[in-house]
Formats: sequence, structure tokens, C-alpha cells
Amino acid sequence: MTAADAPSTGSPAAADPGRDNVLVDADVLTEWVGDRLPGVGQSLVVERMGQATGIGNALFFVRRAGHEWVLRRPSAVVNAPGASDMEREWRILSALEGTAVPHPRPLLLCTDPAPLGAPFLVMDKVDGLTPTGALPPPYDTAPARRDLAFAMVDAVAALGDVDWRAGGLEGLGRPEGFLERQVPRWLAQLERYRVRNIPELDFVADWLERNRPSMGRPGIIHGDYSPFNVMASYQETTRLAAVIDWDTGTIGDPLLDLGHLLARWTDPGEEYALTVDIEQRDGLPTRAELAARYAERTGRDLGALSYFQALALFKLAIILEGGYARSVRHGTPSRVPASMIDRLVRFAAIFARGERI
Repeated sequence: MTAADAPSTGSPAAADPGRDNVLVDADVLTEWVGDRLPGVGQSLVVERMGQATGIGNALFFVRRAGHEWVLRRPSAVVNAPGASDMEREWRILSALEGTAVPHPRPLLLCTDPAPLGAPFLVMDKVDGLTPTGALPPPYDTAPARRDLAFAMVDAVAALGDVDWRAGGLEGLGRPEGFLERQVPRWLAQLERYRVRNIPELDFVADWLERNRPSMGRPGIIHGDYSPFNVMASYQETTRLAAVIDWDTGTIGDPLLDLGHLLARWTDPGEEYALTVDIEQRDGLPTRAELAARYAERTGRDLGALSYFQALALFKLAIILEGGYARSVRHGTPSRVPASMIDRLVRFAAIFARGERI
């Protein structure tokens, strides 16, 4: 697996936080930070956000002299090779400075594992909420939830239009042949830990290979774009506070990010493909409305959208299968039931057959 097409950690259940006892030594961090953050002469206070927060990475609040930041570092359990890449995240966040894509401001990067046992980065804390579950005010009304949904589309539309070369991201990925590499590389990853046969996986893989479209204009892709990886603003419902978790981003076809968002988006009365993210669905636009908004913002051709929806679910299922296979090998309970993975592949097949659009 190459770093050029970074893998995604995939979902809120992609790894096993119960095995993650990562800590940060506040004294060591204080010495390393020195005078590069406000409050020189005072010790940093470090608090773990909670082991259920952050899957591919462990997250910590860092405080000093009335200021507060966020530290990200790899978890003890890395779900996929190449995930939790702090330098990759730093490069992308730095490239997004001055663009229309809302993101946390990057402050410090440490690529040396010596201080904390792994590379890490420090960024500004974002004033926002992850829009999953039962949403609090101001998103407890249908109009605000509608704004939020379109804000998610606007952010990912803006991302695909960022001048990634001007942002110093040459070499981050290999856009040439990006789509051609997807099915072979994910199947190769699956073979490294396969413990069972997954229904309809072969059908989906074959369909993706036979129906692969020509790639559009390359751009930065997040790799796991969903409500779990954005933060809604408390003040402005029409714009996100930030898109987060960039450690597996790359340069490729931006329609894959749209595929991630829409394949897991549930229209009224539909069975969900993965889990229900936003519980109050009243007011939320349909997939067709979200796709139309993206096309309006970007001018991109969405004629092959079903391909990207199927590919997103195919990829996610293989990533989650890694966690399930690990639990089988170790004889431990899995946070990712086989039925969830099978459902993802089933819905990839549904998109492939045109039974859901």
C-alpha cells in the first residue's frame, strides 16, 4: 500500500478505543513547546478528550494561560497502514490556510516520536459540535438542519476546487490512475487479513472495475467525508465551523468524497446503509438535492455518481473488516459486527444495480 492514496480509518467504529491507553506527559510536552505557544513559564495542562472521541487518532485538550488547543497523535491501535499520518494532516491543513474550506488552524508539528512516543500536531480548538445523534440548538429546528446539510456539501465542494499545487501538495498523492488503483488496492488490503467470505463483495468489485468512469479534475480529497468528520458552527448554520481528521487525505477524484457523504445519507423512509448520523431527519435535504447543490457549486459531471457511492461503501467495508478480522484473530468481542460490514457491501451492490440513487 502506498502513501499516495492514503487509507481512511473509515467510521466511528473502525478501531478499538478500549485497547487505547495512550497518554501525554504534560511536563515533556511543556518542555517541547517552549515559547511557541502563549503562556511561557507556565506548565501545560493536558486532558484526554475521551477514548470514544477520535478513532484513528487520540485527541487531547491542551491548556495554558487561558488559552486552549487540541493535540492529535496516533492511537495505540492503528486500524490501517498509512493511517494516523500527522505530517500528511499538517501539510493539508497548511494548504487550506486562506481558502474557503473551514478547518482547524495548524500551529505545531512534531515528527520526532521521541517526546510523546509518536508524531503529533497541535491546532486551534474549534468552537463547534459534531452533528451526530440528537442535535442541540441551533440545530433543533428543521431550517437549521437543512442549512447544515447544504453547508456540508458547500465545504466539500470548495475542497475539490482548492489549488493543491499552489498549496504545496505536489507529491501528496498520485492523481494519475487514481480510480484504476482503487479496487485492486482495497482487495489487496483485504487479503492481508481476510477471515471469511463477504456476500456480494465479488459482484461489487467486478461492477466497479467494469463501470469505472474517466476521472475528472483532480483535487484534495478528505477520504472519509461524513457528519462524523465535520464540526457544525454554533453561530452560523449556513457554514461549517471546520472539517476535521485530515490525516488520510490525498489527491484524487473529489467525487469520492461526495460519494462517501451521499452513500450514507438516508432519505425519508429508507433503510440506513451504516448508522443513523443525524437523528432528527425532518428538514434535511434528499440525496438528489445535495447532489444538485454540489453540481451547482462545482460544475462537475455527476453522471457516474452511483460509481462513487458504491466505491465509498466498498472501501469502508474493507477497512471495517480489518477491525472485525483482528477481533476474530484475538478472540475478543468486535465493535464492528460482521452484519454491519455485510450491510455496507449490500448497499454498495444496491447503488451498483441502480436500486438507490
